[in-house]
Amino acid sequence: MEMNRCRRRHTMPFGATLLDEQLCRFRLWAPAVQRVDLCLGEHQLPMERGDEGWFMIETTAPAGSAYRYRIDGGLQVPDPAARAQAEDVHGPSLVVDPHGWLWSDEGWRGRPWEETVVYELHVGTFTPQGTFSAIIERLDYLKELGITALELMPVSDFPGRRNWGYDGVLPFAPDRRYGTPDDLKALVEAAHARDLMVFLDVVYNHFGPEGNYLNEYAPNFFTDRHHTPWGSAINFDGANAFWVREFFIENALYWLEEFHLDGLRLDAVHAIDDDSEPDILQELASRVRARFTDRHVHLVLENDRNESRYLERGGKRPRGFDAQWNDDAHHAFHVLCTGEDTGYYIDYAARTPFHLGRCLAEGFAYQGERSTYRNGAARGESSTHLAATSFVNFLQNHDQVGNRARGERIDALADTEAIRAVTAILLLAPSPPLLFMGQEWGSRNPFLFFCDFGPELAHAVTEGRRREFSRFPQFSDPAARASIPDPAAADTYTQSRLDWATAVTEQGQSRVALVRQLLALRREQIIPRLRDLPRRKAAFTVFGKQGLQVQWRLGDGTHLILIANLGTRPLSAASPLSGQLLWTTHPGRSADRDGELPGWSVGWFLDISAGEA
Repeated sequence: MEMNRCRRRHTMPFGATLLDEQLCRFRLWAPAVQRVDLCLGEHQLPMERGDEGWFMIETTAPAGSAYRYRIDGGLQVPDPAARAQAEDVHGPSLVVDPHGWLWSDEGWRGRPWEETVVYELHVGTFTPQGTFSAIIERLDYLKELGITALELMPVSDFPGRRNWGYDGVLPFAPDRRYGTPDDLKALVEAAHARDLMVFLDVVYNHFGPEGNYLNEYAPNFFTDRHHTPWGSAINFDGANAFWVREFFIENALYWLEEFHLDGLRLDAVHAIDDDSEPDILQELASRVRARFTDRHVHLVLENDRNESRYLERGGKRPRGFDAQWNDDAHHAFHVLCTGEDTGYYIDYAARTPFHLGRCLAEGFAYQGERSTYRNGAARGESSTHLAATSFVNFLQNHDQVGNRARGERIDALADTEAIRAVTAILLLAPSPPLLFMGQEWGSRNPFLFFCDFGPELAHAVTEGRRREFSRFPQFSDPAARASIPDPAAADTYTQSRLDWATAVTEQGQSRVALVRQLLALRREQIIPRLRDLPRRKAAFTVFGKQGLQVQWRLGDGTHLILIANLGTRPLSAASPLSGQLLWTTHPGRSADRDGELPGWSVGWFLDISAGEA
């Protein structure tokens, strides 16, 4: 890849924008107030009031200048569109010159979606240092593993010293504990130099509970017409919603342009209510697609509603979103491995191989069927017309580990044989797979929920979390609930940091070797056949209650076939299989095509003759 030098800046209608080395324009949308002053060092400069609630001033303020806004002569607040903060979320913002970073990846055009193998990580706990810079030292390891895309959990400035990132309140400012904006750019550039994509998790469904001052001067950001689990909903469809929508759309464009990111994962969009047409998700996707036409840019949803309409494609390009995180697939995998049947797992406990087969062949397990967990409500839309690449599958992620009371990973809950079998299914099925940091070596250290709010809010979060788990039988006793790790405790964060020493143990190296082998096979045999993947060209069969066979027609006309025994008892194969054996958990046994399948056995076959017919 040719490397040329270039500068990048996303020009926004708000925030601090350098017009030259010294002159800076400051713009704040504050429709609920009469006066805004720019607090710049010892100076307080009145800002000019314009139309639609805008305040603006141009003045001398070079890069590195600290500033705040004073609202109606009283409260001083940070810039909601600050590119960086001098301190925490309550402190002053900093003027940043995006042109100060000289990029060396002008020739980078990204990678096609079908090549995606995601590695999700939390910047603060992925390395001992917990910084953007420290991740760079691990990039060669991830590339050799077979990863093609890093996905960073949210990095927007959050209150306190530690957070998952979903409590961010300044969505344009990378949290200073992870590094400067330039440090994040250096990480992206280093990843691109290794042919790795970088995705960012963004949160457009709520602001965090501490450090959000928008209600003081722009209450139009919120509405009581809709509600979220975190309080008032974002106003995407009510009066004065235009600039609210622009704030979040510009945020998406900012990350993709100014930081040269390859994609965004939009968190929990089922918590976004928008009755307008087009809704905010459709408009955001449309604006992104219109802006970036010369390189691959990917958009991924988390959407508990299983709304397949957001995943439609127009020809070879997605109209909206490339894919959705497939929680259904995770839940089926998890129930198979652990036997758990409480909470939302109850929806997958009775016909688990069927649910997994439907996920692998059709996308969603729930495509309008009624959910027991949701009190009989129908869930989902038909997804059988979508290609398998429209769904990101996973065995672990931050939610499915960290939202457990004790943050247990799958290796602390299931047998090695079961994990090995489902790992082989995850990594070789056509849907892009996702690994959560440390999963590749079978890490057992927990990933817990942690935060660092002020004392009153921290206590409320701790009590609320313990109350949340009181409905589970194992936590019905107050003493059991009291043993749940305190999210506000520093030790909870420390326990969640990856222990890289376990990666080089014999057990850790064995799992890494398995993952590396499977991802190499995926790269060589599966990915080249995923381009132009046909729709409605997959089918599955459940046999013997615990057996599963899935067959996909790939983009070159060949057939990829999975046969698996998803239980401990031996099982006879459903029907004779044809094609070349790609991989098996039990060499010489599960490869018998029409013979006996040992417990927890997986066989993958590629029928090339089907493509020649």
